[in-house]
Amino acid sequence: MLNQPELQQPDPPLKSIFKKPSFYSKLAFTIAALIIFWIFFSRWWQNRSIEYRAKEAAAAKQRADDRATLEQMGGKELAIQTFYATPGEIRRGQSVQLCYGVANAKSVKLEPQSSPVWPSYSRCVNDSPAKTTTYTLTIADAAGNTKSQSLTVQVR
Repeated sequence: MLNQPELQQPDPPLKSIFKKPSFYSKLAFTIAALIIFWIFFSRWWQNRSIEYRAKEAAAAKQRADDRATLEQMGGKELAIQTFYATPGEIRRGQSVQLCYGVANAKSVKLEPQSSPVWPSYSRCVNDSPAKTTTYTLTIADAAGNTKSQSLTVQVR
């Protein structure tokens, strides 16, 4: 055979990466995945911040309600909130209802009174005085501080 010089085939030209369709489909898929991830993440973050603000608002409202309740119940001070008689004037032999409400009291004493009394925000006891009587409500706290209030029931 003839000695022919081998024909060398030229190297095929390199295709640019930008001319491959798989590159564009992978790029489009990656961009779509990033957009979807961003949408889900931003919605999650927004929901989380809304829940946080709602929780903070609920906690602030609860604190305000707690403060209002504490103030209605006498705050932190020893106090006689209510002390009254119903009716304020009776006939001999009738009974009267003595009602009281105290805050932060450890002990309560009602004189003259035969029924037991104790610290309460709202309590009433019955009595039948034979003559016009002045009742005195005395309360004391754990530190020994006391407060007193009096009222008179007229008996005719």
